[in-house]
Amino acid sequence: MRPGAVVSLVLEPRVDDRRWTVVRSSAPVFVVPSGWGVGADGAARASLRCAGTRGGTARVIALAKAPDVAGAARAAFTLDVSVVPYPKEG
Repeated sequence: MRPGAVVSLVLEPRVDDRRWTVVRSSAPVFVVPSGWGVGADGAARASLRCAGTRGGTARVIALAKAPDVAGAARAAFTLDVSVVPYPKEG
């Protein structure tokens, strides 16, 4: 991704008993998830915005969990994002 770029993340409904719960970024200084929502059909959507101006990487993780089971949600989807700044002229 380039600085300022926005990517739409769309996760299909799960076929098991788990439901999408949240999306997180390992490095919000580079990639910021926003607009998270799960539709009535079970599909989840979020926007991933490249927030940094320098290069780096972030791991975006979507968590899923069965609604009737106690405990923490588990990672069900992982996306590795590389931020590549625009070359400087000089």
